[in-house]
Amino acid sequence: MAKPLIEFRDVCKSFGRNQVLDKANLSIYQGEITAIIGKSGAGKSVLLKHIIGLLKPDSGQILVRGKPLSQFTKEEWRRFKRSLSYMFQNNALFDSLTIFENIALPLAERTRLSAAEIRDKVMYRIQQFELGDVEGKYPSQISGGMQKRVALARAVVTEPTMILFDEPTTGLDPLRKNAVLNMVAHYQRKIGFTGVMVSHDIPDVFFISNRVAIIENKKIAFQGTPLELEQSDDEVVWQFIHGQEVLQDQLTGLHSKFEVERALRQELERIGKFQDVFSVVLFSVDSLEQIREKVGYIAAQRIFQCIGMTLKENLGAAGYAARYGSEEILTVIPRADAAKAQIIINEITSECSRQDLMKPESYKKVCMDFAVKAGIVEIREKMPVEKVISLARKNQEVIAKLECDKKEDQNEKIFT
Repeated sequence: MAKPLIEFRDVCKSFGRNQVLDKANLSIYQGEITAIIGKSGAGKSVLLKHIIGLLKPDSGQILVRGKPLSQFTKEEWRRFKRSLSYMFQNNALFDSLTIFENIALPLAERTRLSAAEIRDKVMYRIQQFELGDVEGKYPSQISGGMQKRVALARAVVTEPTMILFDEPTTGLDPLRKNAVLNMVAHYQRKIGFTGVMVSHDIPDVFFISNRVAIIENKKIAFQGTPLELEQSDDEVVWQFIHGQEVLQDQLTGLHSKFEVERALRQELERIGKFQDVFSVVLFSVDSLEQIREKVGYIAAQRIFQCIGMTLKENLGAAGYAARYGSEEILTVIPRADAAKAQIIINEITSECSRQDLMKPESYKKVCMDFAVKAGIVEIREKMPVEKVISLARKNQEVIAKLECDKKEDQNEKIFT
């Protein structure tokens, strides 16, 4: 396996009594884009500042090509810092300088190139980033998206081997955000620099990244490829990659998947000892991905919202319910037999059937038939979790459904 270009080994950093990093370990590989994600204030930018030498670790080591930064000579430090570049979240362009002068600034400050040599290098980047029409303008005279291109052109003009991106898409609308991420990915492939990107744009940033690192609780909780990230069973990782679903589930009172699995295992252990009874209900929505794609994300989410909020009202603090898969909600109801579980299902049937989301006239452009199903398992003896879920799926029956008008002249109907 290739050796890391940059490696953090048990790095600790505190600011007064506030510890930000606690034995953080991170590997960054040459020629890749590594995305660093985490909550606000988790220490993402602190990691970048350690790489460029603005901060030094209280303990632990940062290695470059296997050699600790603390052992670098002045000349080694100088060469290393010249190999780095930085793209700030607010672009950090100088309003008093033209686009040409902004891009040329790092060359003028950090090299001994002649004016002619600087002009050649700057004009090459201006052409590469398609900025020829604005080279004589000032930052305030060009769009926000074009300012990002100028900032990236300035970052690569010194031909760095590594570029650090600190929230490069902050403040941009979704279209411009994706344009900036695509721009970074395009030029990384074209130029071949190593990229380290701090970002909140989940999951968009995963699509341009070779590796992802999650900082949580002062440590690197996960690092690996986007594919490894998606397949991870770790609770912290799951909450990051399903951030939008987690937010919606919190609004509807649903627990995390890991909480409901833990509750299920605890109930199974308890029933093996005390011969009690409890019930599990698995709710599902047919064709949810098609609903998201053809009708819309809000419509799909409202279905889950109806189930979740009704469960919250009827379970109280006694039960657990969580999104178990993209189309499922798993519910654990302690000390409840099938009859009590059925009462809760009846409430959900009644509540969801009254909602606009179950009425064909609510869908002006497209309409899809779909059904909400529920399956009860009354548990009186210990069994594997997998068997519980399998039985719940097998027992599922339709509890609410939407049937669109099937008249031939209603051409907006989408058949599934």
